[in-house]
Amino acid sequence: MAALNSEVKAYIVQALACFDTPSQVAEAVKKEFGIEVSRQQVESHDPTKRCAKSLAKRWVVLFEDTRKRFREETAEIPIANRAYRLRAMGRFIERAEGMKNIPLAMQILEQAAKECGDMYVNRQKKADAEDEPAPVTSVQVQVVDARKPNADAERPAG
Repeated sequence: MAALNSEVKAYIVQALACFDTPSQVAEAVKKEFGIEVSRQQVESHDPTKRCAKSLAKRWVVLFEDTRKRFREETAEIPIANRAYRLRAMGRFIERAEGMKNIPLAMQILEQAAKECGDMYVNRQKKADAEDEPAPVTSVQVQVVDARKPNADAERPAG
């Protein structure tokens, strides 16, 4: 296991805080500093992992600050905004329809529905005990052959 100086440790901690995988960070350290580090050694600098329980407080603080800043800055990236993605999909579907590429248009529509959340996913709302009845969970369909007389249909109701 290579001994790491503070500069390399800070680089590792900050990369992990930005959600890079230990394998990606190990590769980046090799390119950036010319030091071979194992994935396990990198992972020992991630305070969200159990193997980093003895990590120095300064690295934990650096990790938390970097992650907070990373999450805040992500909100400023246009593609991270749902409205931006939906507008782009709108432009793409117009192009796909113009090219008569129906399968691509359908894929874009499906992706847009997923983007909107509950529009695509079949989620059932839990009913409150008093407010509404429970949602229907199954439907039974009976196919009736019109050529055969139905004995139940001839029987009077009641």
